[in-house]
Amino acid sequence: MNLTVAVENALDTIRPYLKADGGDVAIEEITSDNVVKLRLLGNCGACKMSYMTMKAGIEEAIKKAVPEINSVIAVNLTDPS
Repeated sequence: MNLTVAVENALDTIRPYLKADGGDVAIEEITSDNVVKLRLLGNCGACKMSYMTMKAGIEEAIKKAVPEINSVIAVNLTDPS
């Protein structure tokens, strides 16, 4: 299975939770050094909890399902720290 399919499958496990809050996530790119670049969509792009959703939900699900992935970033999210 290629990385894109594996990452999409991981995202599918958490999409119902994102969609329940009016959001979603899309893969922008998977780089040659196995960094997944995502775009948060809908309410996920503007929600105050987006950073936590990204780190504790999305990133964790992807890294658990696809251990080859080194990093997960959202291209349209700013770090609140």
